[in-house]
Amino acid sequence: MARPAAVTPDAIRATVLALLAEAGDPAPASGTRFRKIVSVRKLRARLGAGDPATLSRHLNAIEAEVVQAGLAGFAVPDVPQEIAAQMRALWEAAVATQLADVMQLRQQAEDVKATAEAARHEAELRTELFRAELADLRAQLSARDDDLLGLRLEGRALQERAQTLESTCTQLRTRLTNAETATTDAVQQHERELAAERVRYEGLSKQLLRETAHQREAFQTERQRLEAELTRAAERLAALESLRERILTELADERAARQQAAAEATALATVVEQQRQTLALMSATMVNTPAAGARRPARSAARSAGPTSPTTKAATGPSTRKPR
Repeated sequence: MARPAAVTPDAIRATVLALLAEAGDPAPASGTRFRKIVSVRKLRARLGAGDPATLSRHLNAIEAEVVQAGLAGFAVPDVPQEIAAQMRALWEAAVATQLADVMQLRQQAEDVKATAEAARHEAELRTELFRAELADLRAQLSARDDDLLGLRLEGRALQERAQTLESTCTQLRTRLTNAETATTDAVQQHERELAAERVRYEGLSKQLLRETAHQREAFQTERQRLEAELTRAAERLAALESLRERILTELADERAARQQAAAEATALATVVEQQRQTLALMSATMVNTPAAGARRPARSAARSAGPTSPTTKAATGPSTRKPR
C-alpha cells in the first residue's frame, strides 16, 4: 500500500488561516486566543494527517508571523483609525479569499478522491474477474498436466533410471578426482605450513636467545649498579654513625661544661652573699662606734680578723699589691 503524501507547509498555513477566519473574532487574535482557536490536535484533525512535531513547528512559525510579527493585528503606532480599519478590511478580505481557495481546493480534492475511489472499485472488480478466470485456467492446465505427466512417467522411467546411474557414476568419478586433488593440495599446504612454522620457530628461537642475552646483560648491569649504590649507602651510613657519635660526645662535653659553670656560678653567688653580709656588719659597727676612736677599733678588728679565709680569697681574687 502506498504511503500517504506528507502535508505541505502551504496546506498547513491555509488551514490555520481558515480556523482563524471561522472563529470570527472582531479583533486580531492574541497569543492566548491563537492557541485557543488553533491547536495541533485541531490542525491534525482538519488536515487528516501529519506528524505532530512537524505541525507544532509550523504552527509556532505561523503564530510568530501572525501574532508576534503583527500580521494579525494592526496596532501600529501613529496610524489613523481610518487607515487601520482599511488595513483590517483588506486583511479580512485576503483571509476570506484564502478560505474560499482552500474550500475550492478541498472540494476539488474530494472530487478527485471520489473519482479515484470509483476507479479503484472498478479495478478491484476487474481484478476479481481476472482472478476467477485465471483460477479456471490454472485448474484446466493442472488437469492437462496431470494427464500428460501420467503418460510421460511410464515412458521416461527407464531413461531416468539410466540417467540416474550415469549421473551417479559421474558424481563418483568427480568426487574421486576432487578427493585426489584435495589430498594433494592438503599435503602441499601441510608441507608449506610446516616449512613456514620451522622458519618461524627458528626466528623465534634466535630472537628469544638474543632477548635472553640482552636481559642477562641488563640484569648484570643493574646488579652492579645496585651493589655500587649499596656500597655508597653503607659508606654514608658509617659516616652518619661517626657523625652521630661525635655529636653525642660534643653534647656530653657541653653538658658537663654547663654543669661546671652552674656550680661555679652558685659558689660565686655564695661568696658574694658572704661578702655583702660582712660589709653590712662592718658598716653597722662603724656607725655605732664614736668618731674619735674610730681608727683604733678598725685596726683592732682587722688584726682580730686574722688572715683572709680561702673563700674570701676566691671571691676577691689575687692581690693587686706590688712587691717592694
